Amino acid sequence: MKAAIKTLVAVDSGAARDAVEAVLPVTPALDVTGVVEGLGLTRDALQHERVDVVLLACAKDSERALAFLAEFSEQESEHPVIVLHPGSTNGFMSRAFAAGAEDVVWIPGADGSAGSTATREHVAAEVLTAIEKTVARRERVAQPAQQTQSRIVSVLGPKGGAGKTLVSCSLAVTLAEAGKRVVLVDLDLQFGDVGLALGLHPGKNVYDLATSGGSLDAEKLSAYLTGHDSGVRVLLAPARPDHATSVSVEFLRDLYDVLRGSEEWVIVDTPPGFTPEVIASIDASGDVCMVGMLDALSLKNTKLGLETLDSMGFDPGRVKLVLNRADSRVGISREDVEAVTGRSADVLIPSHRDVPRSINEARPLVLSQPRSETSRALRSLTGSYLGADAGRPRRRLFGRWR
Repeated sequence: MKAAIKTLVAVDSGAARDAVEAVLPVTPALDVTGVVEGLGLTRDALQHERVDVVLLACAKDSERALAFLAEFSEQESEHPVIVLHPGSTNGFMSRAFAAGAEDVVWIPGADGSAGSTATREHVAAEVLTAIEKTVARRERVAQPAQQTQSRIVSVLGPKGGAGKTLVSCSLAVTLAEAGKRVVLVDLDLQFGDVGLALGLHPGKNVYDLATSGGSLDAEKLSAYLTGHDSGVRVLLAPARPDHATSVSVEFLRDLYDVLRGSEEWVIVDTPPGFTPEVIASIDASGDVCMVGMLDALSLKNTKLGLETLDSMGFDPGRVKLVLNRADSRVGISREDVEAVTGRSADVLIPSHRDVPRSINEARPLVLSQPRSETSRALRSLTGSYLGADAGRPRRRLFGRWR
């Protein structure tokens, strides 16, 4: 039998203790170790009891509670804090999360006003849900990465226009063809084109998820993913470039933790360069796919990209080098590529006149013309991840891949 979640309740001055206790869940799954009046006594109480979660009940828009939360979250990071707030959470919610709260729950009566019995029961259920999700998230983050079976592949290309989105979309849909559970993340936060390339209608995106508030889990994430006919689910890029700043590195780390625990494959289509967001994705990834082209500028940037990965300590054996438009006659041979980059390419993707058309029609070439040389090359990349038989597309019968 799973042990009860030990919870300490800290009640700020100005908050009504009776009202707070009225919304505490009564269940064997929860063990309230104590109710402390006055924030200064919270740390003393933690020294005498093992505590999994701290509930911080504060007065409306309490600056004192926010200051305590910021200091406590930094010094007692092993104890997650859920804020119980009596007023509208608009405005205060974002400040509470910035101060280190794991979740914020509105409760009636903490400022002395009354709430109906039905309302208190509903809020008690919300408090219990917030506690359980917080504990589950902490347990998931604490698990060593090697215990999971999922694989995260970051598709990089230090130079724009190399074909990262083409490779990312093709890899994702062919993995889905192979029966894998796949999520494709569009990390080009300012000008992401994955949705356009796959013909997806604009909908909820990573900006909406990042600004939604509350803790992140697989169930919540699922509501922000957009499905594609292939079976791939996509976390779309923000609809506006100015929304990019709302997607923080800390949020991305949480996102990859959730994806690692819930999906088989995660493909990340990155923007050019080694931005903090891209570095966070590389850190979370077990594999990297570097995409370049046969021109001097692209090869120079590809070489620098490979050297950057090496300086980051990324295992070279987990890096695949893909050359797009590899049959272009521009005076650079494959031997030149190896001399510049220090390694041979793993996949050579030839040019195809229908690639631009497939993008315009929002139908990946690996689906519209699976037997073309370009599609075969793209499928060979999937095969290199899955095994020799992965490059063969299955037949689609009655809406399912067979």
